[in-house]
Amino acid sequence: MSMQNRMIRAAKLDAHLYEEVEADAGAMYQAMSVVVLASIASGIGMIEQVGIGGLVMGTLAALLGWYVWAYLAYLIGTKLIPEPQTHADFGQLLRTTGFSSSPGVIRILGIIPGLTGIVFLLAAIWMLAAMVIAIRQALDYKSTLRAVGVCAIGWIIQAVFLAFLLSLMGGVGGVPAD
Repeated sequence: MSMQNRMIRAAKLDAHLYEEVEADAGAMYQAMSVVVLASIASGIGMIEQVGIGGLVMGTLAALLGWYVWAYLAYLIGTKLIPEPQTHADFGQLLRTTGFSSSPGVIRILGIIPGLTGIVFLLAAIWMLAAMVIAIRQALDYKSTLRAVGVCAIGWIIQAVFLAFLLSLMGGVGGVPAD
């Protein structure tokens, strides 16, 4: 199956696509490519704010963030709040969550003056919806609410961790945190 076709189906929130990539161990490269493409689109959409260096760093951060996020979803979903039929491995979470980045490609439209904020907000909401479906399918959940819970718990853990890292580095922009 072509990556482009899979990305379109992922962006359409097609649950069958997420089942397909969950089962296809060979889709890891495609999933990683989707994360990179969405990150590059984001960097282009914010090129005036981040410059070329920000685009490169953003792409590397997106890859690291994807890996950490998939691992958190795996741990939370399989260890903390599994359903009786939950069976997943880390690779399945990497593949499905990678494809959930597909809607992020629209962030390239942020390059249009005056649209950056709305485009990025729309992309974030759309990607979150895709993430919930990806997690629900990868963890074999019957409950969408449980998948929302995995996302919420994972988001809180990441936010606390990032706040901790920022405090260690002296706050944002080198200004000491109070």
